[in-house]
Amino acid sequence: MNKIESDQLYQISEAILSSVRRERAVIDLYTKLAEAAPTPNHKRQIAQALQHRNRQLNQFMNLYVALTGNQPDGEIINHAAFGHYLEGLNMAYESGIEGYKTYQEQGSSYRNPAIQEVFVHAATSEIEYAERFGAMHEEVLTDQGMKPFVVDIEKITKQNDTFRTAIWTGKYFQVTLMSIDVGSDIGLEVHPKTDQFIRIEEGEALVQMGDTRNNLSFVKKARDDDAIMIPAGKWHNVTNTGNKPLKVYVIYAPPEHPFGTVHETKAAAMAAEEYS
Repeated sequence: MNKIESDQLYQISEAILSSVRRERAVIDLYTKLAEAAPTPNHKRQIAQALQHRNRQLNQFMNLYVALTGNQPDGEIINHAAFGHYLEGLNMAYESGIEGYKTYQEQGSSYRNPAIQEVFVHAATSEIEYAERFGAMHEEVLTDQGMKPFVVDIEKITKQNDTFRTAIWTGKYFQVTLMSIDVGSDIGLEVHPKTDQFIRIEEGEALVQMGDTRNNLSFVKKARDDDAIMIPAGKWHNVTNTGNKPLKVYVIYAPPEHPFGTVHETKAAAMAAEEYS
């Protein structure tokens, strides 16, 4: 490393220490995002981002040790806190934009090539993080009810990994996506005043219906592209009999679930129904 004037050393070391603390705070945010991610794909992408951020943190820590001979403290100035997953993704996006500006400015403030390289590389990575989390934010399905909406229903149904996600809740009907694990089912239920339509986009199922929960006299096998019509008042269940998740979309008329419903798992859905 080139010789650094002593009057600049404190300023540079403080900037690097600030960067170490910032990286730790962002890693804290990413860790909480990974826990909240609703799909395996998002969990995987966040895990990859965490690996990159840890490498970036190590670069700043090594630079700080090289300059000062001391280990940087482990203090996190701002612990991550968000109310819901989309808010957390937006925080990660904004963090990337802010980080780019900060590291770009710091990289241009110092003439030492080794210091410049670390900050410039970090600034470039921040843009990549912002783009990644911005794209993930757009991928998350939210309820578009009461608004005109056009969507590739086959594509989003196959991409969905949640047990139930409402994508359109109107006054007279509702559309939800469902992914049923191998060997699992929707759950035996009845909707006294709601007709139901289910289309299978991917997978194999056993469909059962009847007038009482103990007399499911209607039994049919169904698979890709089949549609299931369930009259109001009929007890029914749909069981995944295939070797991969059963991907379906469901239309309820009138709406059955609250606006914006997202149940990541069947257990979460059952818990929500228990407390509703």
